[in-house]
Amino acid sequence: MTKLLRVSLFILMLAFVSGFAECYKPVTKNQLPSRIKTVAVPAFQMESQALRYKIESRFTDAVMRELVHRGRGLRVQGEREGADAVIEGVIKSFNFAGVLLDDKGRARIFEVTIAAAVTVRDQTENRVLYDNQNFVFRGEYEFASDPRSFFNEEDPAILRMSRSFAESIVSTLINAVQLEKK
Repeated sequence: MTKLLRVSLFILMLAFVSGFAECYKPVTKNQLPSRIKTVAVPAFQMESQALRYKIESRFTDAVMRELVHRGRGLRVQGEREGADAVIEGVIKSFNFAGVLLDDKGRARIFEVTIAAAVTVRDQTENRVLYDNQNFVFRGEYEFASDPRSFFNEEDPAILRMSRSFAESIVSTLINAVQLEKK
């Protein structure tokens, strides 16, 4: 019976985790309008009351890095002044909850849910290219089971999630702008 329960839990966990895996498809060229050469990414704001250390700066930095990586010649800056487009972000909530317990009843795997508002404005034509006030992103992280080898996994998990979040934002932005152009 215990083996059947373990196999069932493993299959359930595998199905749950695979639902949040994203396929990363590299973009070969920039799909933004050709007039946009410089993109500003001002620091994201944190709206929720649950404060996390440096979460806004980590998510802002991850979006900037992803734009540099996939932007194909775009200049990325932090200030709005002189930019052709601006990506504004507000982290509305940052929640985590235990989803898998170990044999002692302690949470081992946590699901993190981030809700954000993301707006991309074309400053040259003074119009909104993309707006999603409820951009929801989910991920998970795991704690070590051996207390002797335990270290705080939250900080590395936030870094991993910020990179995945940035990939998702940039992919969504490129696809949304591409669809708008057709």
